[in-house]
Amino acid sequence: MSPKSSADLEKAEHILDNPSASSDDRTRSYSDSSQSTDDFDNGAGLAPVISPEVAAVYSSSGIPLSISPSHPDSPDDEVALERVRTALSIANETVGKPADITSSGKPLPPFGGGKNYPPVLENPAAYVVDFDGKDDPIHPQNFPTLRKAKIMACLGFSTTTAAWGSSIFSSATLVIAEKFHVSDVVAILGMSLYVLGFASGPLVWAPFSELSGRRKPMICGTFGFAVFNTAVARAYDLQTIMICRFFAGFFGAASLTVVPAAFSDIFGNRWRGTAMVIFSAGVFAGPLIAPVVGGFIVESYLGWRWTEYLTAIMGYFSFILVFFFIDETYAPTVLCEKAKVLRRLTGNWSIHAAQDEVELDFKELIEKNFTRPVRMLLTEPILMLITIYTAFVYGILYLLLESYPIIFIQGYGMSYSVGMLPYIGMLVGEFAGCGIVLSLEPRVLRAIAANRGLPVPEMRLEGAMIGGVVFPIGMFWLTWTGNYHETVHWMAPTAAGVFIGAGIILIFLTCLTYLVEAYLMFAASAVAANTMVRSGVGAGFPLFAAAMFHNLGINWAGTLLGCLGVVLAPVPVLFYIYGHRLRKASKYAPML
Repeated sequence: MSPKSSADLEKAEHILDNPSASSDDRTRSYSDSSQSTDDFDNGAGLAPVISPEVAAVYSSSGIPLSISPSHPDSPDDEVALERVRTALSIANETVGKPADITSSGKPLPPFGGGKNYPPVLENPAAYVVDFDGKDDPIHPQNFPTLRKAKIMACLGFSTTTAAWGSSIFSSATLVIAEKFHVSDVVAILGMSLYVLGFASGPLVWAPFSELSGRRKPMICGTFGFAVFNTAVARAYDLQTIMICRFFAGFFGAASLTVVPAAFSDIFGNRWRGTAMVIFSAGVFAGPLIAPVVGGFIVESYLGWRWTEYLTAIMGYFSFILVFFFIDETYAPTVLCEKAKVLRRLTGNWSIHAAQDEVELDFKELIEKNFTRPVRMLLTEPILMLITIYTAFVYGILYLLLESYPIIFIQGYGMSYSVGMLPYIGMLVGEFAGCGIVLSLEPRVLRAIAANRGLPVPEMRLEGAMIGGVVFPIGMFWLTWTGNYHETVHWMAPTAAGVFIGAGIILIFLTCLTYLVEAYLMFAASAVAANTMVRSGVGAGFPLFAAAMFHNLGINWAGTLLGCLGVVLAPVPVLFYIYGHRLRKASKYAPML
């Protein structure tokens, strides 16, 4: 890497990571950066104009730039720009940087064999492999449709399985409390600790996937998930159950972290949003299907342990699917494999991929996963309010896993298995919400096209505004009809679940997409902050659900939650109107 190129790269990195940089500087640097694929990359287009300085930065990264900066108007150029931007972001803006063993000031070790160090290659970029144009069949986005469908099906099953594991334990909490002679709240900790595992897992799986590709962390995650769920099923003391539940969530988080990244790898701008809706449907379907199945298992001769055995079996099946049927989808890792093959075929050991030059930098890892997310959360009103809203609805999802049995089992006198069936109403609502998001996608794509292919984040909030209305309606409906079980038919509160489920998915999915498009190169930090807060809320809400519904009554507890939903409903409306102005004043959000 030449001194001039190195200086260009450092300058671009400084601008991207410097909150005091001007909005114009950050805008110019947008072309060199990208939201990493582990943070729900929505496929926002890239401005089809780059400067010669930016082209120099791409070249300095070791990633060939095969387009002319002065003639970037063709569709081929836009595809190349999108892919190069993503690759450069992953190498320099996520978890690593080009290796430089002389930066520590320590002397180099002897080369060995009595030989001196060979001279540095005059043109190292010439030895960096790349894809053979935008139609290269080995590029994951050029995989055949059937191959993509196979990847989506296998990864979708693993994601649903991980989400399933979070809630199936709720169907066994009463039995576990009785068996180990503890209170219901202590037994519910098994579910809360699993969600906390969801919160901590991405801190490991996201960097792992950016350095080693998607396949390795998925193999480790699915196998660890299955093993720890087996341990829960075999446990004969409460502390073993709790510890293993946490680690089951930790390993299950690999799917929630890596799968959206893999979907972003194989789909371009046009279809990536649709793929993410399908992914989200699996994430939210799992926690609602699992209690229904778990209720019948617990009430049968199988007993509570088979809720965990079944989850472990699904985990082992996910492991088999990933190990035997999932191809690597991470473009830099695909190039590493290509370089490895070419080295053996040619005997030229200088051939390598740009990803081979990247090493894990723990200082940057701490900065980008801890320090910056907290700083952004405390200083960015967009991030703070959106995080509060999404954390609230995420907490409600897990709170309802404890409040539904109060309404339908204790109130309506249903059996434990039948009392879980009303969750189907929420499941129907969540699929309806996904359909609404998909129906809004053409409007978003037209807005992006009108904006020169650049994202228009506020357009994503239309779904959240709809969800903000239907969600509190569903909460009022559920709790006021469910409170009068002597006179109101059970179908009334069950039908309310359709509104609640639709509201949750509309708010959660579109608000997270808004964060990604609003912060772009800092989206990883924004989503990390959101994940930490919402997982804490999701873990805490089930712990006080029973006390709140019993002490306040079903109707007034629901009224409190519904009123909080009404108070938070204007949040997406506020940003829909004023979001552009707030992003212009932000230290982190680029104005495009």
